[in-house]
Amino acid sequence: MVATSTIVTASVATAATGLIAYVAYFDYQRRNQAEFRRNLRRNERRQARAEKEEAEASTQRQRAAIKTLVDDAKEEGFPGGVEEREAYFNEQVMAGEMLSQDPSKKVESALAFYKGLKVYPAPGDLIKIYDSTVPKPILDILAEMIAYDSDLDIRSRPGGINLGDIPNVGLD
Repeated sequence: MVATSTIVTASVATAATGLIAYVAYFDYQRRNQAEFRRNLRRNERRQARAEKEEAEASTQRQRAAIKTLVDDAKEEGFPGGVEEREAYFNEQVMAGEMLSQDPSKKVESALAFYKGLKVYPAPGDLIKIYDSTVPKPILDILAEMIAYDSDLDIRSRPGGINLGDIPNVGLD
């Protein structure tokens, strides 16, 4: 009777020999057949084109989802009172920080940061803070949300004093 280890060894040796024979055949075809090389290049180009189209489609789907989320957030509305806005801001920033720990929740995290930005009195200053604290993938999504929202004024306001509003007292 034949031992099990002999059968396993023979099977592995046969599989390895078949693999080596296929590699040798493939290499021979690649080196000596111009049509085979052309087909390989065509397949590589098709694969690259398909990957590029899939990446573009994925980007378009993500942008559409971002637009929908921003529109939904605008429909929900934002608090009006000072205390309510402050509490809402703190809640949203905390939620954004918690969600940013999970890489699969980038969009939800960016939405929470966006909602906090929407109620902050000086959004331009907050963006500078976000720039140094929020992870880059989430910051990129947040930038798309800000770009889509035409109502959001992100310009930094001066320290509260507009020198143009001060009357000229006649010191000429």
